[in-house]
Amino acid sequence: MEPLQPPLEESGDHDPLSNPKSLGGVAVNLLLKRKAVRRDLNAWCRHCGFEPAQHHRLLNETLQDVVAGRVRNVMFLLPPGSAKSTYISVLFPPWFLRQKPTATILACSYSYTLIEGFGKRCRNLIKQHENVLGYSLSPDSQAAGEWTTTLGGRYFCAGVGAGLAGHRADLAFIDDFLGSEEDADSKIIRDKQWAWYNNDFWPRLKPNAAQVIVANRRHEEDLVGMILAREPGAWRVVKIPFFAVENDPLGRRVGERIWPEWFTEEQAAAVKKLPGRTQAGLYGQDPNPEEGDYFKKEWFVGYRPSELPPDEELRFYASSDFAVSEEADRDLSCLIPFAVDHRGHIWILPDVRWHRYGPKELIAEFISMIQRRKPMAFFAENGQIKKSLGPFLEDQMMEEKAYAWIKGITAARAKDVRARSIQGRMSLKTVHFPKFADWWPQAEHEMLMFPGGKHDDFVDALAYTGLGLQSLGKGQIKPAEAEQPLNPSKPITMGMIKAMDTERKRLSAPAYEGR
Repeated sequence: MEPLQPPLEESGDHDPLSNPKSLGGVAVNLLLKRKAVRRDLNAWCRHCGFEPAQHHRLLNETLQDVVAGRVRNVMFLLPPGSAKSTYISVLFPPWFLRQKPTATILACSYSYTLIEGFGKRCRNLIKQHENVLGYSLSPDSQAAGEWTTTLGGRYFCAGVGAGLAGHRADLAFIDDFLGSEEDADSKIIRDKQWAWYNNDFWPRLKPNAAQVIVANRRHEEDLVGMILAREPGAWRVVKIPFFAVENDPLGRRVGERIWPEWFTEEQAAAVKKLPGRTQAGLYGQDPNPEEGDYFKKEWFVGYRPSELPPDEELRFYASSDFAVSEEADRDLSCLIPFAVDHRGHIWILPDVRWHRYGPKELIAEFISMIQRRKPMAFFAENGQIKKSLGPFLEDQMMEEKAYAWIKGITAARAKDVRARSIQGRMSLKTVHFPKFADWWPQAEHEMLMFPGGKHDDFVDALAYTGLGLQSLGKGQIKPAEAEQPLNPSKPITMGMIKAMDTERKRLSAPAYEGR
């Protein structure tokens, strides 16, 4: 049998460690590889069987900055399927605990099952590569969702919204805080997550702890949006859209897809066919579709002051959305005057009132609009009229002798369902907007963002425009038809006269529906 290692004089090599085929050389190579794996996150990923793509290498570089203390808070915003969780929430924690052996990691997600699965994969990597990492799992703490290491490190996970009392963390993850678009559109869920972040998650951080948020954007006012609005300079944001835009962080050409080794041209074509909101938020990480999703930008028909039909050819109305509060973080109230021409086209008038009002100021604006526009009906949500402003408004109308029929509308609770009526009219390009008005840019932005935007008070008031006209019936929408002369071939009866007089009184009565 040949010797495992030839004598030095036969090999001509006076240093067995310099020969990579010698036992000593093998040991040195293993030692060097172990040092490289422990030092470099990309090397660790390759050791675990993964080859980091271009965007993964950027993620790893940023995570190494977290370990080195060059950055404390970082957000990774990438599209679905880009393996961001694999690299950040699975491969990184075991390597981090090699660098910070006694640290505690907190990991959270919208689904406890999901984050527990990440914890299980982390745990299995440690079992598989404990010799390279230089530590192993403690025999008495190896649960998928909570485990400790022989060097004093600890990992535990929880669902977003769960209580975290009794735990403190040196590194805290939030990976996918929203599970669906329905959750993203729910203000109740978004507010709960914001309260949880401030009252449960953030207080669990140790001094100088690092935060890592992994997400794709679904709403302008999601957790990422609210954090950045409050702490715009405190976070490093790594935003990589599916299709490259100007100043792409990866240096891609504009329009080039992410990870072309993985995502096919067919998949890229499918992404381009997705609704505008999904493309902009979920795949573009900017939930602000330039062309709109629910309301298309091409539907926004503008008009100049000279193009507005004369008053005698119009029938005037108004709609409203109330938010009676002067608190700085409350929604705005919006009063929209509009007119309808003989074709049934809607003309949004320029004197929209859109502000944060207290009750007295709102009633004053209401009365002022009635006096100025003399609407045949003022449309408002039924609950707001019956439960809040109704009685006070009627008293003030009587005192000011400013009369209008306050038409209460009972609408669907879901805002997107509520706005279907006006959406349909706008899609036919029968709604005209005064783009010269100073409030137009804000209104345009809100409509383009709906229902994924931060505010929707203008859209809510606009929705009651469509719902209100719909509730009146076709004969009320087209004034030209109502003003046609009587057919002389039919005799005029006392019953016809009484019916016409009753309708006239109904339209001018100083009352509101539902009283």
